[in-house]
Amino acid sequence: MTSRKVEILVGLFVAAAIAAFFMLAMSVSNMGSYANKESYLLSAHFDNVGGLKVRSAVSAGGVGIGRVTDIQYNSETYEAIVIMAIDKKYDRFPMDTAASILTSGLLGEQYVSFEPGAEEDYLKNGDSIDLTQSALVLEQVIGQFLFSQADDN
Repeated sequence: MTSRKVEILVGLFVAAAIAAFFMLAMSVSNMGSYANKESYLLSAHFDNVGGLKVRSAVSAGGVGIGRVTDIQYNSETYEAIVIMAIDKKYDRFPMDTAASILTSGLLGEQYVSFEPGAEEDYLKNGDSIDLTQSALVLEQVIGQFLFSQADDN
C-alpha cells in the first residue's frame, strides 16, 4: 500500500510540473496575455523587420498598447508591412508618430515602439505610420564593422 501512495504522489508531482511548464511556455510566447480587446488597426512599412513576429508587443513609453497582428511583404516596394492592433483606449497618437523595431531582454525578443509626434490630428483605424526605423540586425552591424576594419588595413 505504501508504494501505491508513492506512485500516486509522483504522478501528481509530474502532472503539476507539466502544468507549470505549460504556463511558463504560454507566458514566454505572449499567448497568456493574448485577448480580443476592442482595438483599431494601424500599419507601418519597414525595410527589415528582423525577428519581429505576429503577436509581438507594441509599446509606447514602455507601456504595452497593442500587438502585431500580421506581417506581409510588398513585392512592389520591397518592404515589409506590419499590421498592428492598438487598444482603443490609446487612440490619441499624432499623425507624425514614429514606429521603431527594438529588442528587449536577453533573449532578443523584438517589439514595435511608438514615439509620439506633435501634430494635432490623430491616427485612426486603417492609417499608416510613415516615420519608421527598421530592426537593427546584428549580422549587418558586424559585417559593417569588419569591412571598416579591412579598409583601415
